[in-house]
Amino acid sequence: MHATSPNDAIIGKAFRWSLLVLLLIAAMVITGIYIARYADIPQEPVGSATVQGPREQMPTTSQSLPSVSFTDITEQAGIDFIHVNGAEGEKLLPETMGGGVAIFDYDRDGNQDLLFVNSNHWPEKHRSGSITETGSPATMALYRNYGAGQFTDVTANAGLAATFYGMGTAVGDFDNDGWVDVFFTAVGKNRLFHNRQGKFIEITESAGVAGNPKEWSTSAAFFDYDNDGDLDLFVANYVRWSRDIDLAIGFQLTGIGRAYGPPTTFAGTYPYLYRNNGDGTFTDISNTSGIQVDNPATGQPMAKTLGVTPLDVDGDDYLDIFLANDTVRNFLFHNQRDGTFREEGVTFGVAFDRNGAATGAMGSDAAHYRNDDALGLAVGNFANEMTSLYVSQGGGFPGDAGDDTSSYIQFADEAIGEGIGTASRLALTFGLFFFDYDLDGRLDLFQANGHLEQDINLVQSSQHYEQLPQLFWNCGTDSRTSFCQIPITPAAQNQNGLAKPLVGRGAAFGDLDNDGDLDLVITQVSRPPLLVRNDQALGNHWLRITLIGNTNLKNGANGKVNRDAIGAWVEVTTGPLTQRRQVMPTRSYLSQVELPLTFGLGAAQTIDHIRVFWPDGSHQAFKGIPVDSSVTIVREGEKPIINTPHHQ
Repeated sequence: MHATSPNDAIIGKAFRWSLLVLLLIAAMVITGIYIARYADIPQEPVGSATVQGPREQMPTTSQSLPSVSFTDITEQAGIDFIHVNGAEGEKLLPETMGGGVAIFDYDRDGNQDLLFVNSNHWPEKHRSGSITETGSPATMALYRNYGAGQFTDVTANAGLAATFYGMGTAVGDFDNDGWVDVFFTAVGKNRLFHNRQGKFIEITESAGVAGNPKEWSTSAAFFDYDNDGDLDLFVANYVRWSRDIDLAIGFQLTGIGRAYGPPTTFAGTYPYLYRNNGDGTFTDISNTSGIQVDNPATGQPMAKTLGVTPLDVDGDDYLDIFLANDTVRNFLFHNQRDGTFREEGVTFGVAFDRNGAATGAMGSDAAHYRNDDALGLAVGNFANEMTSLYVSQGGGFPGDAGDDTSSYIQFADEAIGEGIGTASRLALTFGLFFFDYDLDGRLDLFQANGHLEQDINLVQSSQHYEQLPQLFWNCGTDSRTSFCQIPITPAAQNQNGLAKPLVGRGAAFGDLDNDGDLDLVITQVSRPPLLVRNDQALGNHWLRITLIGNTNLKNGANGKVNRDAIGAWVEVTTGPLTQRRQVMPTRSYLSQVELPLTFGLGAAQTIDHIRVFWPDGSHQAFKGIPVDSSVTIVREGEKPIINTPHHQ
């Protein structure tokens, strides 16, 4: 043992002071992170703390807001699902994220069915398996629609009574056999179920899409990125998480104690891209396709993705991919049309919000909500951050683009000017999407809201765990803004099924009762979902279109289009108005909407023409389609199949 020299003592003292300074700096950084995510904002007027959810915005238009009623039919429709998140006080981050929902016709009977993604109890509890209070396993839940919005739980008989810590889902007919298959994301191993004429068989391992069992996957999408006629699979991952890491961080909230830590305390990840081999298997091409982005400061994976939106940003008939990242910049993977992507979120202007900051981004959706060439990309953000609404400046529509239009396409965040910025500031938004709820021919915007912390109101008076959903009516061109918020208050619960504060997460839309208008389903954390029927009675006309790609891909004479026609666009023209919709079930957060497209026609009595733009670059035009009807258009067919019109 050596004696300590004076120099050693000086060095030791300096080291201790340095260590103290570093600890203080670390504490300040952690505090800053927390303040940035949870800090209070200027207080609301006296009495506002008793109002659940975000503040309302009065319309800025001379038009009258449409009188539309949504009716809560969750119980009467037979939906008795309850989400299980396993929370028992340890405050593990996955417990806050909820589960997704898919609306799709799994049995091909013409009715849209419901699939709910469940999570689970944590295995570390060493209880008698993953058992809920009722004694039943915490499984996924499939409800068959028998018509008129009446459902029966068929989970076990259909083969989907699987138990794992599920997150989201993607639906698509990956083998082009006419039956829609189901993919689940999870904390851990992901799952793929093949639909064999209404019975699901798990084929995860043989298909090669399980992913890394240590990853946490969130949103996913079936889409044909290489336009070869079969659906490929994109899977987003969130953060590098484990129970041990979460507990070691030990995040605390003053006045509450142990709290859910922000994603800034966890490392980023890479997403997955699986190319469909056409034989029931997939090849993981993630590391060669250009979708693995590193943080330039650390050299480590950067993505922390919750929302995925496939979209054709430049109109070149190849689908690009937008990723909504939580607390790091958003990504836009621009399809290079050679099997690879280039990340160009900054170039296109969708990486940051209007202030140049990364947001706590959750769900996302894209649409031509102005009924022109401008493409809108909406992103739900964390509390005290406005919803982002990126609107393209320049560019075109699929079928109109030349070899390179990306050089003049820029997006700008126009959330404030479009009427949703200020109104969405207080909300913590997860699921959101564009849809025409009143069938007037203009796409509206819906948001599902809810906080992470049950006791957030104890430390932030402007925030609540349960928050009201938000519905923004598209006011049209004769208004100062594109969107006007529909007033929703808890006092109106008896008249409006949406007037109920929720811990909202996933959300989807579909015509569940075959009356021509769009109904809604919203999932909650550790609670039942909310199913609301659209009971609008405005007299507006409508048109529903189902596209079917090549039914025999081997003999497709003019290119190959996947059976679901995912990625196809449809134009419907009535007088001076032309509406555009894309077949894309992946929307919102962890969720999937129905495949058929719904067009509101307003007071129009006739349809001038319909144009279909198939993913292979071909297009068709049709006339003589009646209003208030459901139409099926087959890729090889010469004439649409017009079903017997429904009556509202």
